[in-house]
Amino acid sequence: MTRSPYELSTPPDVLARLHPRLRTYFGPIPPGHVGRGEGVFDVVGTPRRWLWPLLAWFARDAVMFPVWERDVPFTVENHPARVHRGSGTSLEARVAVRAHRTFRFRSGARTMVDAITAEPEGLVDHLGRRGRVSALLRTEVDGTGPDAGALRLVSTRVTFRALGREWRLPALIAPRVTLTERFDDDADVQRVSLVLSGPVVGTLYRYEGAFRYEIAPDTERG
Repeated sequence: MTRSPYELSTPPDVLARLHPRLRTYFGPIPPGHVGRGEGVFDVVGTPRRWLWPLLAWFARDAVMFPVWERDVPFTVENHPARVHRGSGTSLEARVAVRAHRTFRFRSGARTMVDAITAEPEGLVDHLGRRGRVSALLRTEVDGTGPDAGALRLVSTRVTFRALGREWRLPALIAPRVTLTERFDDDADVQRVSLVLSGPVVGTLYRYEGAFRYEIAPDTERG
């Protein structure tokens, strides 16, 4: 079985600290199967309405949405995939997990799309249907403390593709993504928190909630 992007880009001693139930989520998805989860986000979006025009632009590519809602039902589907990176003779197919997160907002359902790949420089999240915005992620797993066994992904570089090439955002203006996934044994649910923050202005967008997840046969594609 092919290893997942997380396994390909993270040292084994770091992955060994993961909560056993999270190893299913971040492990490989067998051929002919899909990872499915269902739960509720406590909050999604931002109350800063001056950011909504910018978020509406990202919404066109299924990245973020101009909302601020509570108690939002959602589903997630993770599919094994291959993402082609590079150009010309250097084009390569990377092992990937493509995720579709569907938020059931009061105004209607919207789906966020991204693909996680294992690149030579590490784990990379390609956001949106076209993957024009990408974030290089540092993987952290605490061995002790209140977040022991949780996986935390922190962006260390943000790039965007335009005019046929990739452009790296300077650190002084680049937003930071922090994603934390942990398992709550008492409630028997996986808890997720994502925060997008910017220099000076602070939190730009976030979502957090809980869900249950399983690997199941992909009957829709099989």
